[in-house]
Amino acid sequence: MEGAKENMTVLKSKGKSKLKVLIVEDDFASFKILAEYLCEYGDCSVAVNGAETVEAFKKALHEGQPYDVICLDIMLPEMNGHLALEEICRIETEYGISDSDGVKVIMTTAIDDSEDIIKAFKEGCKAYIVKPITSEKLLEEMRKLGLIKSIEQMEM
Repeated sequence: MEGAKENMTVLKSKGKSKLKVLIVEDDFASFKILAEYLCEYGDCSVAVNGAETVEAFKKALHEGQPYDVICLDIMLPEMNGHLALEEICRIETEYGISDSDGVKVIMTTAIDDSEDIIKAFKEGCKAYIVKPITSEKLLEEMRKLGLIKSIEQMEM
């Protein structure tokens, strides 16, 4: 997955929904699983470290096409997920973006530690999912965040 910074990989949506998704994952297998779940709901880009994440986030904001959701691993090279999340929140504040209008960050990590979970929410994440990630867990969190509709809402 090296080199994604120069040529940001974008997987086009398979479905009708058009969320803009950034998957931040340095493990190819984990990326593939997340992309498989999320491509139905929007276009998925990938970043492989925290620094690349912040750059992709800034570029999308600058171009007026911000991400709707970022699935962010914590254990990343160059800059970990916590530092990337802090920087993303700082940038949104700088741009005058309110918490409710900002990107929804879902931490997707193997770390199942209450201190780490609390820290992530204090830093600004909106959901925290411990690996292994299932489609049910991920889609439920996305529904709670209002990113996708539940089946009941779709039938209305």
